[in-house]
Amino acid sequence: MMTEPAHAAGDEACDFPNYRPYFPFLTLKCVGRPLYRTRDARNYACLLDLDPSVISWRCITYALADSHGPERYYVDFMVEKDGEHLLVEVWDRDPGNTEWISTLAEQFECRYQAVLMSEIRNQPRLQNARDLLRYAGYDAALGDRIRILAALDELGSLTLAECLSAVRDGRPMQTVAAMILTGHIEVELDEELLGPDTVVRRAGR
Repeated sequence: MMTEPAHAAGDEACDFPNYRPYFPFLTLKCVGRPLYRTRDARNYACLLDLDPSVISWRCITYALADSHGPERYYVDFMVEKDGEHLLVEVWDRDPGNTEWISTLAEQFECRYQAVLMSEIRNQPRLQNARDLLRYAGYDAALGDRIRILAALDELGSLTLAECLSAVRDGRPMQTVAAMILTGHIEVELDEELLGPDTVVRRAGR
């Protein structure tokens, strides 16, 4: 758990002038206000929302102060995982020596993690996460859930196009995306961009 100096600023504190919301605006696991320093930070947060090892994350919109000196430092996120907390900073280029900020993170009982966006910017998972999260917060109708899950139980798998065709009570893409985000069904996010032939399975099968 982060120590008191990190909590003192509070969720509403923001001492960096360029923090702002970026599309997609809805989140799944964010605690507090979703405000970001950069578009890259918002994109990485999409990956946090779809990472099953992440319990929650929050935007850090204020500088962290070193209790042993005057230094102040900005990171992007505090991420809670099972058994550890991370202070995550999103970089567009190689951050170089991060020993100092790693030591600072230890004062907040966290591990520092530098994320190099150039290594993940073009990966299918990032675009798939962005596409799905635009539908976060949508509730799939019960009848549509039952139809899709029953078909998966019978056939084992469907294509994404077939799932869309099975929707009767709600909006097709919103319904299927909501079922993916809530863990009712699953698709492969890492191999290629989602498309009509993407294989859909019941989660856990």
